[in-house]
Amino acid sequence: MRAVFTPEAETSLALIGDFIARDNPGRAVTFMEELRTKALGLCDLPHGFPLVPRYERRGVRRRSWRGYGILYGLSGDCVVILRFVGPGQDHDRLLGLGLD
Repeated sequence: MRAVFTPEAETSLALIGDFIARDNPGRAVTFMEELRTKALGLCDLPHGFPLVPRYERRGVRRRSWRGYGILYGLSGDCVVILRFVGPGQDHDRLLGLGLD
């Protein structure tokens, strides 16, 4: 499998980095790298993390790491990284999807 990052995933990762950089620019860079590495690691165990409640039929899964989430789905031989989410962020608004 291979990982594909949507433009929304790239943007959300950059926003997380910007937020962390306000207090610690060096940590922002390393944290973004760690999140990206965790996302790439989903290729090794694509079904290893739970489906997001209310999005089961759409196949949206969430991998949590250090209080942040990686929302992703599967398409053919790809793990599609949809968004990176911070603590307390609204999945419904971020995904732009209606409830099932």
